[in-house]
This record gives sequence, C-alpha cells and structure tokens, in this order.
Amino acid sequence: MPDNRRASLRDIAAETGVSVATVSRVLNDRVNVAPRTRDLVLQAVERHKQRATQPSRPRTVYVRCPYVLTDYFGVIVSSIAETLKLHGLRLVLDAGESAQDSDALTVLPSQDDINGAILILPPEAGDQLVTLSHTGFPFVVVDPRTPPPPDIAAVSAAHFSGARAVADHLIGLGHRDIGVIAGPDEWLAGDARLAGHRAALAQAGILLTPERLRHIEPTTAAGRSAAASLLDLSPRLTAIVCFNDKVAVGTLQAARERGLRVPEDLSVAGFDDIDLSEATDPALTTVRQPLQEMGRIAVTQLMRVLDGHQPEALHIELATTLVVRDSTAAH
Repeated sequence: MPDNRRASLRDIAAETGVSVATVSRVLNDRVNVAPRTRDLVLQAVERHKQRATQPSRPRTVYVRCPYVLTDYFGVIVSSIAETLKLHGLRLVLDAGESAQDSDALTVLPSQDDINGAILILPPEAGDQLVTLSHTGFPFVVVDPRTPPPPDIAAVSAAHFSGARAVADHLIGLGHRDIGVIAGPDEWLAGDARLAGHRAALAQAGILLTPERLRHIEPTTAAGRSAAASLLDLSPRLTAIVCFNDKVAVGTLQAARERGLRVPEDLSVAGFDDIDLSEATDPALTTVRQPLQEMGRIAVTQLMRVLDGHQPEALHIELATTLVVRDSTAAH
C-alpha cells in the first residue's frame, strides 16, 4: 500500500479514536464493524475529502507578548516565529507593553482571519482565559502568570525544581546566611521559585525569616534596591539568590557599592540564563530555562488542536538546568 494511503489511515484513526485496522476494515467494506463506528469513520473520510477540495490558505496564528521583547521574551517569540514558519503557518505578532491594555482575548473568537493563538505570560486573570476557552477558540499559554485552568494547554519551565537546585548549590558551598529576592506576590513563577528555595533551606535546617526576604518587580533597579536593604542586615548575608538574572545584576551593583567582592564576600545567583548572565563580572551562576524549547512546544501543542486533536498533555513543565559560573563560591 502506498505511503500516502497509510498516512491517511493514521490521520483518520487519530481523528476518530479507533485503530488503523478498524479504519481499514471500514474502507474495505468488511462486515465486522459496529454501525456507529462505521459511520464515525466514513464521516471523517468525507471531511478529509472536503478539505482536500478546498483551496489551501496558510493558517494564521496570533502571538501576543505584552512586554518589551528583551532577551527573555525575545528568545521565546523568535522560537515561536521560526517554528511557525517551518510548518508553513503565518504569524501575527502583538508585542510591547501597550498590548497589556488591549481587549485581545474578547475579540479573538470573532477574527475570521486568525486560526489560533499563543499567549505569552498573559496578564489577564484565569477566568478570562476560561471564557476564551469556552468559545472553542484554540490557544496555548506560554509561561502562565497564574495557575492555568485544568482544560487549558500551557507550557512553562520547572520553576520549583530549578529554584531548589540553586539554593541547594549555595547550601552545599557552606552558606547559611542566605537572602532571597523573590518576584511579585501571586505570580506563578515567583511562588514556585520561592517554594523551591524554602524547601532547600528547610531541609538544611535554615529558616527563611521575613527580614531576609524581599518581593519585587523583577528589574535591575528593583534588584539593586532590594539587595541594598538586605546587605545592611546584621549579621551580614553571605549569599543572595535572585528571582532572575536582571535582579542578580542589580545585586552585583549593590555589593560593589558597599565594597563587597563577589564571590569572595558574597555569592550571588540568578535565574533564566539570559545572555546578560555571561557578560557580568563575575559571570553569573544561574538556572537555565529552556526558552527556545518552550516556544517550539507551544507551536506543536497548538497545531495538534488546529488539526482536531487533543494535546498530548495539557500542562507541560520543561526541565531547568543549574549553570554554575563565577559568582558563587564556598563560604
């Protein structure tokens, strides 16, 4: 049997949820097939015929990233764009902080020229995503800000295990006076990373007291300010673990202003492993997020939905990797 016939059988089997052998029996008019199953397969075959006779038009995917396309978001968006192009899909990009005020989620279902969407760290509340899902409009969330609703496809990094690994690294170096500069409250990545730090510290018998914890917006300036207040504590901290690499850069600045050497006097660790982490002096110990893979998997998930299939898994967490550089040392 030609390869294209076998591929067609697999497509129909996947769409109807029956075996390839059952599809073959129906197409060869065998009698040992239940009437309901036969009808299901024949209807799927008819749909495939109709699609084949319709003029082909490239499907269009709306990608929304309501943030400045810096290293972190830029890598994800670039990966999505490259993967969409590889599969022959068109891209409509809505990016920049001005996109945070748009009503994109409410108007998407009425956009006849948009076939699906990839939403990167959407600022909207979870119930707005549920409302969009109930319209039947296909979309995938990348790096959700809040816990994704059960029936919504989402891709993120394993924030908890990554944060635990970097805290374990500092504890293994002998640090006990450790400060944490965490992300905003009620932000999924921030909550998961803080939980990972707490788990590692608790296992080592170290209590993360409130005065050693800061919640901030994850910027270099905010990191510098938070680190300054932590470094004024007594006894002085020997290590600070930061929400992301930008916060870690601010921490390096605060340490330098106080005449502290990194890593001799203070160990500093970040998260994300953006390009900046290798350009600092010293280079940052950090946690690498698989940003490119997140973009590629988001496209793969969306394509399955567009093709009429359920995603293989609704909530995917991709493994992170601890990257040890020169900003951490034994105490």
